[in-house]
Amino acid sequence: MLSVQIARHIRELHFGENWTDVSLKALVEDLDWKEANTQVHNLNTIASLVFHINYYINAVLKVLQSKPLDARDKYSFDLPPINSKKDWDLLLSKTWEEAEEFAKLIEKLTDKELWTIMIDEKYDTYYRNLQGIIEHSHYHLGQIALIKKIIREKDL
Repeated sequence: MLSVQIARHIRELHFGENWTDVSLKALVEDLDWKEANTQVHNLNTIASLVFHINYYINAVLKVLQSKPLDARDKYSFDLPPINSKKDWDLLLSKTWEEAEEFAKLIEKLTDKELWTIMIDEKYDTYYRNLQGIIEHSHYHLGQIALIKKIIREKDL
């Protein structure tokens, strides 16, 4: 089923073994909270990008849980302050837990459900939203990889 493959992509994006050989968890697991908050030029911080990636996963996760869609793009970078290791660990735990829950719910979708409109025509189909989340997340994964390299080069 297509939904099983989409769920696989979500897991691989977060936890590894995808075609790009880069996962969110591998990129951030050795970062401390200060590095995650380091501002490089005028780019987003790694912490804000992790939050941003998960923001959209959380939004569609709620829809899959039969809850209302209450996300707005303008709030997608509204990261609560990360002032300690505990704050950083909580953000990461939430990200990993919601990614897995998201994948589990995606797996339950039938092919017919994938091609139905998600809430409203302006949001297109479930498939389009899920595929878009994967594409969007990989885009930001590349940013995180580059920002991390820049941060680590500064330390040399």
